[in-house]
Amino acid sequence: MELGRLEYLQALVTEFQVTDSQEAKEQVLANLANFAYDPKNYEYLRQLQVLDLFLDTLTEDSETLVEFAIGGLCNLCLDKTNKDYILEANGVEPVINCLSSSNEETVMSAVTTLMYLTTPQSRQQTTALPVVECMLRFSLSANRRLSNLATVFLEDYCTPPQVEEARSLSKHTAVGIPLPKD
Repeated sequence: MELGRLEYLQALVTEFQVTDSQEAKEQVLANLANFAYDPKNYEYLRQLQVLDLFLDTLTEDSETLVEFAIGGLCNLCLDKTNKDYILEANGVEPVINCLSSSNEETVMSAVTTLMYLTTPQSRQQTTALPVVECMLRFSLSANRRLSNLATVFLEDYCTPPQVEEARSLSKHTAVGIPLPKD
């Protein structure tokens, strides 16, 4: 007998929670992030608290786990209910912290997730000065994907005064979030 969708997802979540194998955790999280791509799974993933699992995993030491977790959140936050949940769970800060990853995919997913999470209520947080400064640096990256995405963020999500303020501040400081390695 074939497992139903909910039971299958439950089995994945359980495996993630009980396994001691780093490789198995990565495999399961990659699967969950892929399932997060399909709106048919949103309700099940909410039921199984996969949003919390992804949010909690953003603080792990494993770059691979963080990459899959931010990818899963990025897929889930297109849905308004999921977006609201992430915002209410104080999910913006851990997403912003992913901007400092040396993993390019993690950074790309974090920028995209911040775009999806931007609402009139969350804009102050998603476009805070350090984020805008970071996007300015990313917009100068030799990595075309990253520079293009950061430019879209600056043009579509930030106000000209925000960008100007970040520009003037970044002239006076060399510290900040490093660019991801290619």
